[in-house]
Amino acid sequence: MTALPHPLLTVTVETGPRTVRLRIGGDLDYDTSDELAARAQECLDTHGPDALHLDCAKLRLCDSMGVSTLLQIHRITGARGVRLRLEDPPAFLERILTVTGIRGIFETSVTDAQPEQAHADDGLRPAPPRTPPG
Repeated sequence: MTALPHPLLTVTVETGPRTVRLRIGGDLDYDTSDELAARAQECLDTHGPDALHLDCAKLRLCDSMGVSTLLQIHRITGARGVRLRLEDPPAFLERILTVTGIRGIFETSVTDAQPEQAHADDGLRPAPPRTPPG
């Protein structure tokens, strides 16, 4: 039986000279992550790009399986010498990548100064330093 695309995730493929862009919309989670992995693999096999861009601007959710899929795509592109870039990651995705310690492995369209700004409106602030009781 052939799996149908999950209605909660959209993946649109755009090709350019030596670059493929996957525009991801909706929820990247346990139920949908296989679709993204398959589309990325198909694009790498079919187009043989120098760069794969994942446009995350319309991503609404990313759970642990979604993060695992991003890591899987990172491993595949790295093994092939293909540059991987996350474009316009939403603030929640920036937080996930930072908290899990993997932000540094992904090239993103957000500069190093911007992630802090992206978090400015989310209500999360670094905790003040703790002083030992005294």
